[in-house]
Amino acid sequence: MTPYDFKNPERRRRFRPIPVRMLVPNVITLLAICAGLTAIRLSIEGRMTLAVYAIVFAAALDGIDGRIARLIKGQSKFGAELDSLADFVNFGVAPGLMLYFWQLHELRNAGWIAAMVFAIAMCLRLARFNASIDDPNKPAFAANYFTGMPAPAGAITVMLPIYAAFLDLGRWPAAVTAGYTLLIAFLMVSRLPVFSGKSMRMRVPPELVLPVFVAVIFFIALLISYPWHILSAGTVLYLLSLPLGWRSYQKQARAAEAAVPVSSEAALPTASPAVAPNLPEAPRDDRPERLH
Repeated sequence: MTPYDFKNPERRRRFRPIPVRMLVPNVITLLAICAGLTAIRLSIEGRMTLAVYAIVFAAALDGIDGRIARLIKGQSKFGAELDSLADFVNFGVAPGLMLYFWQLHELRNAGWIAAMVFAIAMCLRLARFNASIDDPNKPAFAANYFTGMPAPAGAITVMLPIYAAFLDLGRWPAAVTAGYTLLIAFLMVSRLPVFSGKSMRMRVPPELVLPVFVAVIFFIALLISYPWHILSAGTVLYLLSLPLGWRSYQKQARAAEAAVPVSSEAALPTASPAVAPNLPEAPRDDRPERLH
């Protein structure tokens, strides 16, 4: 360190030690990126089963890194940006390339366009999410919903044609797979409200802690033993639940709109006789007001 560094406290402060708790979530995110990149390599080599496992593993890591960061108070702006880049690679680029190498290449340019549109839709969806985090005009209840299908769900659901093939349900025509890929891309960039579990605080009663542990272990065992059945059923159920999220959002939006006139009317100042004692009373008009 030069003498100039000792005389400049701002320069020394820039290189202060970083707590380990700030590194743990970023390490998990980097592991998820490694899983996504490995999925691309496995799909190029034709080992599609392992490639799907890698994407599911990346989705699991994506689900815990943010929660661990909040639990140990390791959030940082760097981690948020790194997480978005990881989501784009793991859930946009990797699934699109997997579908292309698996079947969409049969359509040549059309198949590549479908895979590319899916990756671009994922990029746009993540950019919109980052831009709307601090939106002051967002109603309070909107924190319980995503705008459009979230990134991990988009990656898991778009691979439904692969699950169906591994279940011996028949290989979808390439054109159908391309159309389905574009549909999932549209759902990601749409304004569709989708349930979000991140902002919902769930508490488990003490007497249900052990049963919850057993249920989680049972689900993981099912996923390992029957991966294609669980992934297919989960994808179909998730797609069927999308209208429920929209209906719930609309119901809360109507309730919020109905509460606005009452609160605004209560906030209006009332005229005091001491302020305006000689104001003439306005003529009463009992005719219904016209709606424009």
